[in-house]
Amino acid sequence: QVQLVESGGGLVQAGGSLRLSCAASGVTFTRYAMGWFRQAPGKEREFVARIRWTGGTTYYADSTEGRFTISRDNAKNTVSLQMNSLKPEDTAVYYCAAPSRPFNSDFGGMNYWGKGTLVTVSS
Repeated sequence: QVQLVESGGGLVQAGGSLRLSCAASGVTFTRYAMGWFRQAPGKEREFVARIRWTGGTTYYADSTEGRFTISRDNAKNTVSLQMNSLKPEDTAVYYCAAPSRPFNSDFGGMNYWGKGTLVTVSS
């Protein structure tokens, strides 16, 4: 059974930093792209960042590029999201995700999801 468990959320002031982590189990981690999504109150879930299974290629939403960095540790089955220069509009529940098929970077189909971790950025 695939499990994705996020951690690291919390309350931070605007301009501050947080680091989120996601621990994966039940999958051969090295075969799966990983991604972060977020959902703000009253809004739809949106893409934040993704990283290829090899870790060599990353992709970011326009709103997060230059401030957020996604990385993975294939030895520890973890993916992280370093968030710097946080803004109040970054307030959301952040979800870790993996496509249901290995060697696939497309999150538009069926995905595995974590339960999310709340990030609150105060102004």
